[in-house]
Amino acid sequence: MKLDWKKTFLIGFGFFGISVMWQLYDSFVPIFLQSGRPDFVSSRNVLGFGLTATLTGAIMGIDNLVAIFILPLIGMWSDHVRTRIGRRYPFIITAAPVGALAFVLMPIASGLINPEANGSVADNMPAFILFMTGAGLMLLAMAVLRTPVITLMPDLTPSPLRSKANGVINLMGGVGVVISSFIIARLFDLNPVLPFVTGSAVLLIAIVLLFVSVKEPDVESLPHSEEHEASEEEEALRALKGLRVVPREHRRSLGFLLLAIFAWFIGYNGVSTFFTSYAVNVLHVSEGLAPTLFGIAGVTFILFAIPAGFIGERFGRRRTISVGLAIFGVLLVVGYFTTNPTVIGAVLGVGGLAWALVNINSLPMVVDTTNDARLLGTYTGLYYLASQTASTAAPAITGAFVDLTGGNFRVIFLSGPLFFLLAILCMQFVTRGEAHAVESVPVTAD
Repeated sequence: MKLDWKKTFLIGFGFFGISVMWQLYDSFVPIFLQSGRPDFVSSRNVLGFGLTATLTGAIMGIDNLVAIFILPLIGMWSDHVRTRIGRRYPFIITAAPVGALAFVLMPIASGLINPEANGSVADNMPAFILFMTGAGLMLLAMAVLRTPVITLMPDLTPSPLRSKANGVINLMGGVGVVISSFIIARLFDLNPVLPFVTGSAVLLIAIVLLFVSVKEPDVESLPHSEEHEASEEEEALRALKGLRVVPREHRRSLGFLLLAIFAWFIGYNGVSTFFTSYAVNVLHVSEGLAPTLFGIAGVTFILFAIPAGFIGERFGRRRTISVGLAIFGVLLVVGYFTTNPTVIGAVLGVGGLAWALVNINSLPMVVDTTNDARLLGTYTGLYYLASQTASTAAPAITGAFVDLTGGNFRVIFLSGPLFFLLAILCMQFVTRGEAHAVESVPVTAD
């Protein structure tokens, strides 16, 4: 049995397009929301709504909150749809154009702001309503799009080959993030509308390529026992129902591990959400260059992902994760004391390596807390519950730090390490989660 690499890469184009859009959204939407505030610097006098960092963070966390509730519903709905073009494509070809159009509405709405009232929501209410309508439609459309696109992989890939296929899909997503950060984002300096139009075009081209190249399997030909591969959000919701089956002797160690995961994702996502704002206000680089700096961490993370897994197996996952958090935390503290973009780029480059040590080993550590193969889905869900909840809360929490320090975006280089330190402390109470010997994995009796 061999993986159809060509088909798998073609499926990956869907995730590639989605990743391009999300990277641009995370990079520039905070700029539009905060620009016009007296203490917020813009390299090209971008028109915005002058919101506080806390409120901006709350808005930036909505996408994760929406996803937790909508993605599982779309996944289950698409399982039961029957059309001539398949189960997933009706959602894909409907949501992609809506998301692409809504994405472009946001910079257009910003362009409608009265320059004399820049930074005032009250004086630019029609523009703000259009902006938030675009953001809301985009979030909804992308939530509808994501699960069907990702589910095409397990639909078309036999179970033994899905790990390899998932690696390809995530690689394509990583390439999308890199292209978005290093190439498309730079268009912002020419015109703020350009990266949004380009990102929308990339998504539509990717979805068209997917649709014309990959045909969904006939539902009747699928084994009756096959179900679509659960999304992160579906796994999280399932975990809530399955908490009661976690053995009592595992709960203390697992609880501290989940708290650590929650803490380190708060730290990381807080930095990623406000990095563009930090780079423009503190480093005084352009809005188009700022995502490129943070993209360096994405490149080194991708390059070090596989070695990070080997290191975790060789030296132990708990130790590897703790060392990764400590290295990244120290690097961020160093970054706090410099305003040199080259040094910050180096900090993020090495930080991406450290983040790989953490992120690559975290899910395996959670699932290996149990010896019961039947509970793997529950433990996977608990991991995603912790990470998704953190991703929802992180922008608002970090934004509050910024506001409490008088709009000082440098504080993200201290709030991140603070949560990393909390995670390291929690990891000291984790006693399970290292790799099991294959022959010693029992299945508990009913």
